[in-house]
Amino acid sequence: MSEERKNSGLSRRQFIKGLGGGVVGTATLISTLSSCKVQKSGPRGSIIRGPDLVDISFKLNGKGYNLQIEPRVTLLDAIRNHLDLTGTKRVCNRGECGACTVILNGKTVLACAMFAMDAHGGEIETIEGLADGEELHPLQESFIEHDGMQCGFCTSGFIMSGIALLNENLEPSMAEIKKGVSGNLCRCGTYPNVFKAIDDAAKKMQRGG
Repeated sequence: MSEERKNSGLSRRQFIKGLGGGVVGTATLISTLSSCKVQKSGPRGSIIRGPDLVDISFKLNGKGYNLQIEPRVTLLDAIRNHLDLTGTKRVCNRGECGACTVILNGKTVLACAMFAMDAHGGEIETIEGLADGEELHPLQESFIEHDGMQCGFCTSGFIMSGIALLNENLEPSMAEIKKGVSGNLCRCGTYPNVFKAIDDAAKKMQRGG
């Protein structure tokens, strides 16, 4: 054995023995972790759900629904794929364009950017809930009259943002209208007509129309 190896203080036998102990320790750790149950609470007491289906319920357009869904399902997918209400559009699917805007508990939310289970117990309104039978909501009528739509992908999102605005303020200024729909994008560039439609609908609603 060389002088250098003698001075290292570690023999081949000791090295192999140590390596074997490490392997056994790692195997023991893996075995322990695999037998653990998923914790039920996360940071700040939040509840961790999954991977099994979860039960959720909410009111949508005045009707109660009970669903069993995977925790990863977005509110948009729950509305479109589980309830077959396709008026709420999937466009960017990353919370940037506003096409999937719905009203949850009186406030606009981006349905593609929140989990459906976070709407549990809430009240949701979508574009399908605006008309009264064959009678359109004044804002829907105004969108038609002022040609506030072209391809139509953004239309329902604009209308829902407009509804939320008019629910809070029936006499919005043009600046307030623009701010109210500032989270909605129109690739066709129909913004002037959208603004006119919301302004006209506000006047109709003031008159009780």
